[in-house]
Amino acid sequence: MRGLILAVQFLTRLPTPRVPDFRPEELAASAVWFPVVGAAVGAAVAGAVVAGALVDPWLGALAGLLVWVWITGALHLDGLADLADALGAAHRDRQRALEVLRDPHVGAFGVVAIVLVLLAKLVLLALVAKHLAPPGAAPAATVAALALVAAWARFGAVVWSQTLPPLAPGSAERFAWGAGRASLVAWGIALLVASAWLLPPLAAAPLAIGLWWVLLKRRLGGMTGDCLGAGVEACETMLLAVVALALAAP
Repeated sequence: MRGLILAVQFLTRLPTPRVPDFRPEELAASAVWFPVVGAAVGAAVAGAVVAGALVDPWLGALAGLLVWVWITGALHLDGLADLADALGAAHRDRQRALEVLRDPHVGAFGVVAIVLVLLAKLVLLALVAKHLAPPGAAPAATVAALALVAAWARFGAVVWSQTLPPLAPGSAERFAWGAGRASLVAWGIALLVASAWLLPPLAAAPLAIGLWWVLLKRRLGGMTGDCLGAGVEACETMLLAVVALALAAP
């Protein structure tokens, strides 16, 4: 249970018991629990959407977005802003991009990236919420779909951390220590089976994860913690669009 507690502490603001005698290598081992924590985050978001949609779809979307930002502590949005600044200011100069990534200040590119992602999630959640009322999708199906969206995104973070070289010391480098490829395969199969059963279009999630891998490899040559956080936001947004379009399909 130590690994699960550490994963919850790292990825969310949820209260957890204290973990005594913490060792750095335990943080890498906790990555096996990331999809579980992601599923819990997605379920909490879905619960807020369902509750708010009882009044109005836009209220459901706003409630879901607020829960999404609060429960993660805007951890991944911070990474998105830093990476957007780095890529926007680098002009394809990899070294310049890494210098900007190390700068804690948020620039114009970062602000625009955060605004666009939050707006995209708000609109997409509203589209999801609109299909909750009969004869639309059942709330249980929506909760499961949003849980899978967040689980896939955090599975992606584990994939990137263990298949791309770390570019700087930090938490991302420590996650790269735990190259548990067997657990990666097991989680990938489990998520694919769940997606194919609950909402087949979500089985395309590995494509989104792969596209982000290619972007990081080509533009930076590796990954940092900010790259992982930005990837979580990007994948969540892409997969949320898949859910919204799937629910809207006749």
